[in-house]
Amino acid sequence: MSIRRIDVGPRMSQIVIHGNTVYLAGQVGEPGGNVGAQTKQILAAIDELLAKAGTDKTKILQAIIWLADMSTFAEMNAEWDKWVPQGHTPARATGEAKLAGPEYLVEIIITAAI
Repeated sequence: MSIRRIDVGPRMSQIVIHGNTVYLAGQVGEPGGNVGAQTKQILAAIDELLAKAGTDKTKILQAIIWLADMSTFAEMNAEWDKWVPQGHTPARATGEAKLAGPEYLVEIIITAAI
């Protein structure tokens, strides 16, 4: 089975497609915004990346969400719940982690089908 990479960088690719499965690199929002603003930016980026891969959010299989502080869980979920298509909700896990820098409050990793 072939492997296709899109938006390849020196450290990582933003999209890797293997067979009918799409893997997105972890997405973060612009530094400086609150969790809601960063989540909204991330979800828009995910929509764009999935479109580049030839799929969309109705085909998401799994979402892994990292928050810098679990006390912002409801704030992140407010944006997620507006975005995720009902009837097509993926398997999902959310945890707390120290992210790449203190300016990042949320990171989302997506696996989807084509």
